[in-house]
Amino acid sequence: MSFNEPDSLIRLENVSKVFKTQAGDFSALKDINLSFEAGEFVSIMGKSGSGKSTLINMITGIDHPTSGTVYIGDARITGMKEGQLAVWRGRNLGVVFQFFQLLPTLSVLENTMLPMDLCHMYVPAERESRALDLLAMVGLKEEAEKLPAALSGGQQQIAAIARSLANDPPIIVADEPTGNLDSRTAEHILEIFASLAERGKTILIVTHDPSLAQHTRRQVLIADGELINEYVAQALPMLSYPEMLKVTKTVAQCSFEPGSTIAPDVERDSGLFLVTQGQVEVLSTGPKNTTQVLAKLQPGQHFSLLDPNEIREASLEYRAWLHGPVDVLWLSGKALKQLLSEAPKAASALRQAAFGRNLQALPIGLDSRESRLHV
Repeated sequence: MSFNEPDSLIRLENVSKVFKTQAGDFSALKDINLSFEAGEFVSIMGKSGSGKSTLINMITGIDHPTSGTVYIGDARITGMKEGQLAVWRGRNLGVVFQFFQLLPTLSVLENTMLPMDLCHMYVPAERESRALDLLAMVGLKEEAEKLPAALSGGQQQIAAIARSLANDPPIIVADEPTGNLDSRTAEHILEIFASLAERGKTILIVTHDPSLAQHTRRQVLIADGELINEYVAQALPMLSYPEMLKVTKTVAQCSFEPGSTIAPDVERDSGLFLVTQGQVEVLSTGPKNTTQVLAKLQPGQHFSLLDPNEIREASLEYRAWLHGPVDVLWLSGKALKQLLSEAPKAASALRQAAFGRNLQALPIGLDSRESRLHV
C-alpha cells in the first residue's frame, strides 16, 4: 500500500517476480509499488526468504521482474539489454557487499580506482587523486597502498564503501553491510552512510537487524514478497511481520475534510485509526460543554475506542485539524478484535502507549479514566 511519486528517484510500479521451481511457481515479489527520493537513508527489512534481496535485485538490474516496471531517474531499466544495463549500473549505482568483494591482488587504492577504469570515467590522470580523496573521506588514506588482507574486516568494508563512490553514483545499495562487524565499527559505517545521505546520496541498506534499521530515516518492511504498510509498521511495532502484513491487507483508506469529526458511526468508532496525513485533534467535553484539546496525533500515531459503549462515558471526540484534509487507515472493529485475540500483547501495548501519550497532555484535574479508554 505504498504509492509512487512521479518525480521520485527510484520507482517500482506493479513489480512481481515469479521463480520457476521443481515444486512449482514461487512468487518472490507480489505487485510491489514503491518509491524512494533523492537523499533518503532507508533500510529494507525482512526475514530470510521474505523477498528483500529479490527487491534489491530489481532495483540494481541484477534480475528482471516477471511483470511490472522499474524506473531509476529518467531511465526505464526494465527491458534494457545486458550491455546497456552494465554501463548504466556502473555509472549510477554503487554496491556494497556483505563480504566486501575487494580484489585481493590489488591495493586498496587500486580497488577504489577500478570502477573508474572499467566505466572509463574521469580522465585517467585524475583517477588516482580522486580515489585518494575518497579514501581520505572515509578515513583510510593511510592504508591506500596496502592489500585488502592487511586490513581488518571493518576497514575492508569501509574500503568497499569508498569503491562504491568511485563514479559518484546517486544511489548506494548495501547488502547486510555490518553483518560481520563489531558494533563499534558498524556504528562508524552507519555514520558514513548518514553523512552520504546528507550530501544527497540515496542509501538503501538491506538488513534483518532491527537495531541497524533504527539508525536509518525510513524503514521498508517486506514479508512473503509483499510490502508492509509503513504507517502500520510505525504505529504497531509490537506486531510480528505476518501480523503487520495482515493488517496492511485489511485496512481501508479514509479521508476527512478540515474540522470534520472522525469516526461518525459506531462501527468506525470501534475500530483502529492510523493517521497518515495531517493531524487529528483529541477533544474532551467538560463541564458546561466546554471543549478541551487533549492531544494532537501526527502521522504514524493511532487512536481507537475498543468498546463503543464507552464513548458516551469518555466524551472523547476526534476531529480533523483545520489546516487541511486528514487521511487515515481504518481497521474495522471486527478486524481489530480478531487481531487482538490473535495477538494478546497488542492490546496491552496499544493501551499503554495511548495512556502515556494522553497522560502527558491531560490538564490538571481531568479524570485520567478518559485516557485509559483511548487506545
